[in-house]
Amino acid sequence: MPQQTVRGQKQLRKGRVSIPGQIYHIIFVTRLRRPILAEFSTARTVIASLRACEPEASTLAFVVMPDHVHWLFSLNATCPLHRIVAKAKALSSRGCRGGKVWQRGFYDRALRREEDLQGVARYIVMNPVRAGLVTKVGLYPHWDAVWL
Repeated sequence: MPQQTVRGQKQLRKGRVSIPGQIYHIIFVTRLRRPILAEFSTARTVIASLRACEPEASTLAFVVMPDHVHWLFSLNATCPLHRIVAKAKALSSRGCRGGKVWQRGFYDRALRREEDLQGVARYIVMNPVRAGLVTKVGLYPHWDAVWL
């Protein structure tokens, strides 16, 4: 998938707001969707970068797929959403070898409190099963959820 244009970036940001206490489902992808996160140490570097954002964002669930990341968290601080994602990307890029790691931008969805958060978390962590990487989610090493 080619890198998005500036116009596409504006469409991703349209209507984006950062609200402390809001729960967000974020997806960001590797540059050109290269499967560089399939390497164990690279995936663990990304996980460490998500954990390093804990003061600003309380992680509820995540999965690191070979070419993208799903991250469900509650925004804790007044720090804008885009800065938290930028921090996670920057920290993980420093720990990964080989040039640019991430495609610009990210997809975000704000969840309502009455939505089934555990259902969203199940959807996130089941990605490796749906992608055919494993037969059971417990066999995939790069995920976590607070409900377990």
